[in-house]
Amino acid sequence: MTSAAIAAALPKTARTSIEGVPFPRVASGKVREIFDLGDALLLVASDRLSAFDVILPDGIPGKGIVLTQISNWWFAQTSHLIANHLLPDQAGEFKKRGLLDRDLQLRSMIVKKLKPLTIECVARGYLIGSGWSSYQKTGDVCGIKLPPGLRQADRLATPIFTPTTKAPKGQHDEPINDAQGAATIGAALYDQVKALSLQLYQFGHDRAKQAGMILADTKFEFGTDAAGNLFLIDEVLTPDSSRYWPAESYAPNQSPPSYDKQFVRDHLVAVKWNQSPPAPRLPAEVIARTQEKYLAALKNLLG
Repeated sequence: MTSAAIAAALPKTARTSIEGVPFPRVASGKVREIFDLGDALLLVASDRLSAFDVILPDGIPGKGIVLTQISNWWFAQTSHLIANHLLPDQAGEFKKRGLLDRDLQLRSMIVKKLKPLTIECVARGYLIGSGWSSYQKTGDVCGIKLPPGLRQADRLATPIFTPTTKAPKGQHDEPINDAQGAATIGAALYDQVKALSLQLYQFGHDRAKQAGMILADTKFEFGTDAAGNLFLIDEVLTPDSSRYWPAESYAPNQSPPSYDKQFVRDHLVAVKWNQSPPAPRLPAEVIARTQEKYLAALKNLLG
């Protein structure tokens, strides 16, 4: 689908709950619902929005569709680097299983049943976010010593791999170093996902540059099948799992504007919310501006 066709298919109101799926619901996350299809899983991206690890009362209309379609595009772009969890012929899979609702199809993936790795794989090419916070305190990020004198949002000489734990729901992921990562999933597998994460980041960075964007950092998730084969899973290189900046306005020594929910975070900070439930309602303008950010990333990438 073209970005224009996807934009035209977005609902007028946010779909924050996923009902009417005739299969058992096996998990519910901040954004996604997972249903068991027997021989596969159905992953459905809702329009829910979270900030500071709290699900907000208002969603962003069509956000789940945008995330799913961007992921599908990137899965196709990166299939020469690593296999992914999508079953081939998604349209045929939906039809075969009686999932005919168009909105549901656009926000869903039918995927292989795999065992997710117990770490999250983060690759960074720029010093921003939690990486910048860590560098200010210790001069390193996840045990990687960086040169002195770097500024916020500076581009790193080479991208770095900064994995985290995969915390239980309601808890925060914690950064880990190479030794801790290798101890968690095994040294050989750790080396494999580290190399793949950096390769995928560089590929994503170069493609994003062609679209007028900078991919500052991103998170990947991987899973294995019964034979131990590795797959790229979950979402990939979306504005929810990645930090994209407009290349034309990038400058170091600041936090550049991004194509994600930073607009919402800034609003919540401005209204002095204490970051504990319940979260405040979002003004219509904030919802509309946030939707524009997601759609801009979609249009830049897909053309």
